[in-house]
Amino acid sequence: METINFKFSVPIQIKMSDLDPFNHVNNGIQCQYFDYGRSAYFEHVFQENIDWSTFDLVLVHVDLDFHNGIEIHDKIVCRSKVLEIGHKSFKMVQQLVDESTGIVKTTCHSVICGFDRQTHQSIPLSEEYLQKLKIEN
Repeated sequence: METINFKFSVPIQIKMSDLDPFNHVNNGIQCQYFDYGRSAYFEHVFQENIDWSTFDLVLVHVDLDFHNGIEIHDKIVCRSKVLEIGHKSFKMVQQLVDESTGIVKTTCHSVICGFDRQTHQSIPLSEEYLQKLKIEN
């Protein structure tokens, strides 16, 4: 697995309702953990509370690799980083990591695209977003 220098992470609270019949965190719930990590990352990078009714970025692709099960007492953080920035989109990598052991539990790769909510079309990333994403990475 590649070594990535993550500058941002956020703790994840695991709830009993997150568990599957094997007493591991359900794979679908892990998608929610990554959503939360992405949201916290955006608020950190853009230095504002995100208004999701007007936010002009949208998730257009996601894939996950499940390396190790997550259990109820694991101390999990979600690390987030932008890997590549294009004209209309950027690629992110995230990891759910056991903070106590450093073991990577799950890796997520995603693509985020500029999005016009009125026309439902992709748009170029704003210059403001581009600058803030480049500074953070």
